[in-house]
Amino acid sequence: MRKKIVAGNWKMNTLPEEGVTLAKNIKANRNEVCSCVNFIVCPPFTHLSEVAAALKDSDIELGAQNCAAEAKGAYTGEVAAQMIKAIGCKYVILGHSERRQYYGEVSETLNKKMEQAFANGLTPIYCVGENLAEREAGKHFDVVKAQIEEVVYNLSEEQFENLIIAYEPVWAIGTGKTATADQAQEIHAFIRKVLAEKFGKAAEQCPILYGGSCKPSNAAEIFAKEDVDGGLIGGAALKAEDFLAIGKGFLK
Repeated sequence: MRKKIVAGNWKMNTLPEEGVTLAKNIKANRNEVCSCVNFIVCPPFTHLSEVAAALKDSDIELGAQNCAAEAKGAYTGEVAAQMIKAIGCKYVILGHSERRQYYGEVSETLNKKMEQAFANGLTPIYCVGENLAEREAGKHFDVVKAQIEEVVYNLSEEQFENLIIAYEPVWAIGTGKTATADQAQEIHAFIRKVLAEKFGKAAEQCPILYGGSCKPSNAAEIFAKEDVDGGLIGGAALKAEDFLAIGKGFLK
């Protein structure tokens, strides 16, 4: 059985005090959701340490939203993988569509970040997905396949066993368009097929999360699909009640 995962990407939201309150509220009501669901929260760098303290003595795990491509040195403004590991992070989001779109991250950079993550014992949540123009041009399979081949295919078998994939239908985020549960399943199944071409049966154990406007109202329908193992949650992760309710989507 693959892990059931609900990961919250807080993006550039919440001040430290607000983040701690949010984390405490998630922790306080976590027992409302089956322990079979793994919760991960990914706050901004500025309050990772405080959120880590707030989550102590719980099974809610901590992740960062990014890490540097270098181990250390004269890289002003960057945060190294070993730094976030030292704070208590277990996970790191890499290749998020916003990092690709706004900061020009390409596969060459992401390969270096992957290397840093694994060197420091972090589990990458590697994001793939196509934008609206690519979807409408029917290039979504090609785009996603390239994002996997150019980065994931460079991993060792051992590293692959400690990887999480997150699919983001960028075209369905903030555009007014929505992806259906069937569309999610179609691309998730395709991703697993592409992974299997390189890693064989190990692809069956790789969690693939859905990252497209997942909410309490649609989580159950999406999570019911065979190849959807959870969600990478944006806006709904900023409310403890909604975040936990998404976790309950596995139970319906």
